[in-house]
Amino acid sequence: MKNPDAIIVLDFGGQYCHLIARRVREQNVYSEIVPCDVSPNEISALYRNLNVKGLILSGGPSSVYEENAPMINPEILKLELPVLGLCYGHQLIAHLFGGKVTRGEGQEYGLTYVEIIKPVGVLKNLGPKEKVWMSHSDVVYSLPEEFEVLAKSEACPVAAYRHTQKPIYGLQWHPEVTHTEHGTEMLRNFIFEVCKCQPNWTPTSAVDNESLKRIAGKGKAIIALSGGIDSSTAAVIAARILGDDLVAVFVDHGFMREGEGEQVKKTFRSFGVNVKVIDARERFMKKLRGVTDPEEKRKIIGREFIRVFEDVARKVGAEYLIQGTIYPDRIESGFRRRSDRIKSHHNVAGLPTKIKFKEIIEPLRNLYKDEVREVAKSLGLPDEIVYRQPFPGPGLAVRVIGEVTPEKVELVRKADRIVREEIERSGLSRRLWQYFAVLTGTKSTGVKGDARAYGEVIAVRIVESREAMTASFAKIPYEVLERISTRITNEIPSVTRVVYDITHKPPATIEWE
Repeated sequence: MKNPDAIIVLDFGGQYCHLIARRVREQNVYSEIVPCDVSPNEISALYRNLNVKGLILSGGPSSVYEENAPMINPEILKLELPVLGLCYGHQLIAHLFGGKVTRGEGQEYGLTYVEIIKPVGVLKNLGPKEKVWMSHSDVVYSLPEEFEVLAKSEACPVAAYRHTQKPIYGLQWHPEVTHTEHGTEMLRNFIFEVCKCQPNWTPTSAVDNESLKRIAGKGKAIIALSGGIDSSTAAVIAARILGDDLVAVFVDHGFMREGEGEQVKKTFRSFGVNVKVIDARERFMKKLRGVTDPEEKRKIIGREFIRVFEDVARKVGAEYLIQGTIYPDRIESGFRRRSDRIKSHHNVAGLPTKIKFKEIIEPLRNLYKDEVREVAKSLGLPDEIVYRQPFPGPGLAVRVIGEVTPEKVELVRKADRIVREEIERSGLSRRLWQYFAVLTGTKSTGVKGDARAYGEVIAVRIVESREAMTASFAKIPYEVLERISTRITNEIPSVTRVVYDITHKPPATIEWE
């Protein structure tokens, strides 16, 4: 649908910012994240494609009274749009209107009970007590004129408020986090009761078909096809619009999982997609020789991908490049002004500065992974593609810590196959986001055949997630982990130890590199 109702999220650097956008989208209302220092003109410019109905100010790690604390342009609050401040955003609104924000006498981290004093607006039909997720040390101590308290907790005298004349609300807690018992109802109240949004957005409506239609009939296009859910969905969408003008380029860089290349070719040829297979294994391995820095590896792989595409483009006369980049790829690669880049995505920050294509088109650039799956199902893609676990573009090269060699890649490929086989055999695969093996680059003493052994250490990484922006390590039954460990050490003689990664994201990323 053109110009769907939308809620804009202003990002103050909070770890849950992306969850706010996801929770809004789950209500079939579009949401987009913008930097907190966005100008009123930039907000107004969004009206060209969106019917902006409200703003949410995210949480963040700063204190509003600190020097250089992130601020919002005060003119934003004069746009006559409903506003909801969460955590830092809650404190900032009170601060900007003349209220007092101070360090609290006690900190509130985790589950807290709040007393609902006035169940109106965002808190309509809630109370008298609500279990919420807090994460703050500052509090709104006193409210500005024309504001009233809606809720309080033991450590927070103003846990929620509203402006009595304008549709402005603040919550000290995080309704977007699942631990807040009725967080969805709170957000729904803001979206539908306060902002009067209509649920007129779906993931399929966010696919950028228009850019593809604009180039249809104007020349050949190529798409990077890995067989993952993102590139696969983008390829099918592009093929239906561009037809024979699309060439799907499958680059065998030598870092694919076992049997993956053949599966990709078979699947997409059955869909009528013109797949061109490029054997570039020696080329990539040569470029990575001696490279140990993960950022450098990703950039080299991204650069070589583009150069391979350029070679194919010249041969087939293609002028356009299509990619399966999705929303988290852009966020993690530093498109958020107040965020450090976590890692380069090979489709984003790893691109060369001079690209010999007229245009790069990313039809899925505004979607999260689970939304891409919805689109894929609507297109009729087979389950083995729809539910295929995410796999990084650089492949196993970023699952080998340190220098990449053919021997190391083959080792981690075998370990990865064992992990996948055991997880799928256990029936756990559908509830897991990713499960894979990492060659850690360290060695450990072991005992094999009554003799001392000194071999490689494999880490097993298994996580649960909804959108890949946050993830929890999976609590896998010990017997499954035992089978994985036993098989790896038995079937791969050079491995003497298997460890299980129990780190959440954050602080870790899902991939080790």
